[in-house]
Amino acid sequence: MNYLIGIDLGTSSTKTVLFDEEGTVIASAGKDYPLYTPNNGWAEQKPEDWRDAALETIAKVVKDSGVAADDIKGLGISGQMHGLVMLDEAGEVIRPSIIWCDQRTEKECEEITEKVGAKRLIEITANPALTGFTASKILWVRNHEPENYAKCKHILLPKDYVRYILTGEFATEVSDASGMQLLDVPKRQWSDEVLEKLDIDKSLLAKVYESPEVTGTILPEIAEKTGLSTSTVVVGGAGDNAAAAVGTGVVEDGKAFTTIGTSGVVFAHSSDISIDPKGRVHTFCCAVPGAWHVMGVTQAAGYSLAWFQENIGTEYARKAKEQGCGAFDLINADVLKTPIGANRLIYLPYLNGERTPHLDANCRGVFFGLSSMHTTADMARAVMEGISYSLTDCNDIIREMGINVTEMMACGGGAKNGVQRQMMADMFGCDVKTVTATEGPALGVAILAGVGAGIYDSVEDACRKMIHTDPEKECHPDAAATKEYDKFHQLYKKLYTDLKDDYQTLANL
Repeated sequence: MNYLIGIDLGTSSTKTVLFDEEGTVIASAGKDYPLYTPNNGWAEQKPEDWRDAALETIAKVVKDSGVAADDIKGLGISGQMHGLVMLDEAGEVIRPSIIWCDQRTEKECEEITEKVGAKRLIEITANPALTGFTASKILWVRNHEPENYAKCKHILLPKDYVRYILTGEFATEVSDASGMQLLDVPKRQWSDEVLEKLDIDKSLLAKVYESPEVTGTILPEIAEKTGLSTSTVVVGGAGDNAAAAVGTGVVEDGKAFTTIGTSGVVFAHSSDISIDPKGRVHTFCCAVPGAWHVMGVTQAAGYSLAWFQENIGTEYARKAKEQGCGAFDLINADVLKTPIGANRLIYLPYLNGERTPHLDANCRGVFFGLSSMHTTADMARAVMEGISYSLTDCNDIIREMGINVTEMMACGGGAKNGVQRQMMADMFGCDVKTVTATEGPALGVAILAGVGAGIYDSVEDACRKMIHTDPEKECHPDAAATKEYDKFHQLYKKLYTDLKDDYQTLANL
């Protein structure tokens, strides 16, 4: 039997999973690490934490599984996108990584738009300049930390730093590189025009591969630390959402997925490149060679629930401990007792600004309609509904672009929550399915590793053999609920328009 490893480098933790060639989980391990917020709107992590988590979890799954090193044929890495990792000439980290949800680069985005041109930037990179993307982070370091920029010899994305640790190779791949705002997305290569206009040396960037391509093999010293073989191939891998698409079988036209992790995503596959000229959704190269995906991203989906639980719903954790159950068992029970619309309470999930559909770094979270009658249960439901409204905004834009989605998969932490899945089915007006495996991104990059190792002929072929849906967890839309949600969704959308100028005023205070 052949085996494959998938590493999912997330914002809160790294999870490493060992699969057999049929997609069965053999062993898994995870390790948490902190996120640092040195200033309001900033978000940083230490690449060394990602390195240590990857090495520790790889070693654990290899040891726990008892699988022979030579039988582990391939390894793929999925990663949180957009993070800036800067290395010096010796390959050492220069400064903490500025990660995807950091919002400090608004002025750098203006600089990019001015230098490249708003229309031309979308034509090349398929997206407007965004605070979350890597290019603006590079310019921020150059503008504010010139001494660090001068030391920089290599620029990598989070997962590609871990690849460098494992293989010694400076490499990236098209799906993750699409989120740097330096890639010519239609041509699937670095854009000389953008790099020249931004005065970024192309030699700082890694070689670009397709996601299933082999980028290197395990270094001898890493093999000794982890128990892997030096013959284990490491493939391009994918950004977290592109990997999740592969891990849920969204590799053909007509298929899409929704995920609720720290952020929220609605992601649709397309054999043809489709770019929104308004820049409301993102078009990236996907992990299937020669194909693209359209993706709407909300900044604080699962993060909104975590924030609610830690700051407002603390009693749920206390009661859950007393009753020997999970906090979300109690939250879901309360939500189901509360009517659609949360007794006329609406939550806007803009805790850290927003990407889709508003592209506004200054908007912030709101409870609208809060009164003395409202309870913690109402607030819990409002948060879940607000998350789902934001995802529905993404889905509506994808439909406007003419991409016909006939099958929606759910993945990420939100996929485990049947109440949240049913909300999505009702708001989307279509069936929402899940896969039996819950390791979406890790499974996705393991599948890519299987293709790179020659076990499968193509990504599509590998998905058909390694992915299985769970019919017991399918959610079907309720027409009456869909109609009721739509009433509140219309007001939800109007609230941002009404508050847009006030958000800017607040930011300037």
